[in-house]
Amino acid sequence: MHAVRSRGVVAAALAAGLVSVDVRAEDAAPVRTASFQAARTESVSCNYWLSLPDGYAADPGRRWPLMLFLHGAGERGTNLEIVKKHGPLKRIASGTNLPFVVVAPQCPSNDWWESTRQCLTLVALLDEVQAKHRIDPDRVYCTGLSMGGYGTWRLVSENPDRFAAVIPICGGGRWFTVGAMRKVPAWVFHGARDPVVPLVESEKMVDALRKAGGTVEFTVYPEAQHDSWTATYDNPAVYEWLLNQVRKK
Repeated sequence: MHAVRSRGVVAAALAAGLVSVDVRAEDAAPVRTASFQAARTESVSCNYWLSLPDGYAADPGRRWPLMLFLHGAGERGTNLEIVKKHGPLKRIASGTNLPFVVVAPQCPSNDWWESTRQCLTLVALLDEVQAKHRIDPDRVYCTGLSMGGYGTWRLVSENPDRFAAVIPICGGGRWFTVGAMRKVPAWVFHGARDPVVPLVESEKMVDALRKAGGTVEFTVYPEAQHDSWTATYDNPAVYEWLLNQVRKK
C-alpha cells in the first residue's frame, strides 16, 4: 500500500519539526556566479609577403627590426599581388631599401583584420616569422591603413608587450581598450577630408591613448581624403622614427 500525503500534511510536519528538507544552493539562489575554463585549439593560416632587407644574408649574427604591414579592405582575397599596391612593399618595389624584415599578410575576402580570428592569425604569423628569422624582439612594429589601421589598433591593444611602436593610418576602433598600449609609442595619421573613415575615428583613439598616459604623435593632412597612406609611407622620417623606438618592458 502506498502512503499518500497531502501538501497540508507535509507542511504541518515541517512546522512540527518532524521532517527536514535539503534546500540546495541553486534552488535558493536563482542568480549566482559561476566560472568556466576550457582548452581550445584553432587552426589558422594565411598567405603573406616576406621581404628581407639588404645585408640580411651577409651578417648572420645580426638581428633585424620587423615591420608588420596590414593592408586595406580593397586588398583582401587570394591575389597576393595586390597587397603590394600600397605601403612598404610598394616602396621596396620602387627600389627603396627599408632596413626591416617586412611581413605583409593578406586578409580573406570575407573577414577583417580587427576580427578575433584574424588577430589570432596575426599573432601566430609573428610567432612563425620570429622563430624562423633573425628578428630583434625589442624592435617589432605594426602599421596598417584603413581596415589595416583598425586591425593595427586592436592587435597592439591586445598584445602591447609584443610591440615597440605602432603607426595606424586612417583607422579607428575600440577607443576604450587603447589604455592597454600606453607604453607603446604611436604615430597616427589621417586625412581631414576623409569621407570613408571620418577623422573623428582617429581622434577618439588618440584622445583615449593620451588620457591613459600614452606617447602619441598625431599628423592630420588638411586636404587629404581617404588616401593618407601614400604621403605617410613615402616619408623617410616615418621609418627613421620607427627605428628609434625600442620596446619598453
